[in-house]
Amino acid sequence: MKKWQLIGTTTALSSALLLGACGGAAEKSSSGESKSSGDDKLSGEVKGDGSSTVAPVMEKINEEFSKDQPDVSVSIGVSGTGGGFEKFIAGETDFANASREIKDEEKEKLKKENIEYTEFKVAQDGLTVAVNKENDFVDELSKDELAKIYNGEAKTWKDVNSKFPDKKIKAFSPDQSHGTYDFFSEEVLDEKDLKSEKNADTNVIVKSVQDNKDSIGFFGYNFYQENKDSLKAVKIKDDKDKAIAPEEKTINDNSYPLSRPLFVYAKNKSLEENDAFHGFMEYVIEHSKKASKDAGYVPLKDEEYDKDKETLEKFKK
Repeated sequence: MKKWQLIGTTTALSSALLLGACGGAAEKSSSGESKSSGDDKLSGEVKGDGSSTVAPVMEKINEEFSKDQPDVSVSIGVSGTGGGFEKFIAGETDFANASREIKDEEKEKLKKENIEYTEFKVAQDGLTVAVNKENDFVDELSKDELAKIYNGEAKTWKDVNSKFPDKKIKAFSPDQSHGTYDFFSEEVLDEKDLKSEKNADTNVIVKSVQDNKDSIGFFGYNFYQENKDSLKAVKIKDDKDKAIAPEEKTINDNSYPLSRPLFVYAKNKSLEENDAFHGFMEYVIEHSKKASKDAGYVPLKDEEYDKDKETLEKFKK
């Protein structure tokens, strides 16, 4: 099983990635990709935390970022979307990575703490439902069938569909610290809790599906991409009962029913007062298109990145 270098965990300190970061003016490289020229040398510290789903994108960006501005230290924890927002609300971080939109209760807590923020999108993901590679009967599922599996109503595959064999289902999922859990709960279960074997580490979920013939699990598209030789992606039926596979085109145009954007939430005060963080966010927006693809996700449309650039410009001194 292939693994990302950043693994989801409920303990931020044990999972923090300390890398240098940079900002500065932009120029075109020989490949056509915009790259910081490094003319504006920055120094300082930037702190972030949050989604393990978003982490591979930020890792790709930060690897290049550190080469341009070695005097800026960026720490990126991966305690999950919920854990990342907790630290963001507590004032411990400059940004929060999230695999779902911020919740109303999180907005209220930020308002109470007088923390203003801005939402940026970095990539498009297709939450991928997968079964064991040897499963020869599940090719597609509706959201209603998924709900039966994850609300505990279906104990066997035959309970899901009478054409399926009478084999006990082993359902795996992320735990409640993950935005992926919240997204699935909202899209499939009307925000009800999942009845499944939960784990904070997405790689454990992947391995569980690989090791159990009658299992099912779900995770970000990049985790499937990295392990597709040993997993079988399940097509999901849309509102017109058309079964759609998770792939670049269907995720990009949102026709895949479990498509979702991936976010970075930035603290406005940090963008205004911390030059290193402003430079870091410039780099994030400029390089998200390539980094998201390299990390196994789907880039946003160009107009989305242009919109983020315009938004960030408002914070420029």
